[in-house]
Amino acid sequence: MALTKFGFIVTGAGLRPEEHRMTMRSGAFEMIAVGVSGASQGPAVARGLLDEGVQLLELCGGFGPIWTAKVIEAIENRIPVGSVAYGPESIDAMYALFKD
Repeated sequence: MALTKFGFIVTGAGLRPEEHRMTMRSGAFEMIAVGVSGASQGPAVARGLLDEGVQLLELCGGFGPIWTAKVIEAIENRIPVGSVAYGPESIDAMYALFKD
């Protein structure tokens, strides 16, 4: 089976899943990106994306390992879930972004 429908959930201040959603489509592929204000909204959004036929889900780095596990549990491990992570080479730059 080919991957034809991909989901991505991103966290960002003030994002609301019912308002901050975009879709990119080609004749053979669709990506749905949904914005949430906090990782705690991720499980519900993930269930909705699963119901829409998403075959693979990726979470932004704001989810971390705990909320990634909660998303996987919420969708009963029915599709692969990945999460963005940053290596040690990014620590200083990440600190500069989020120190305030």
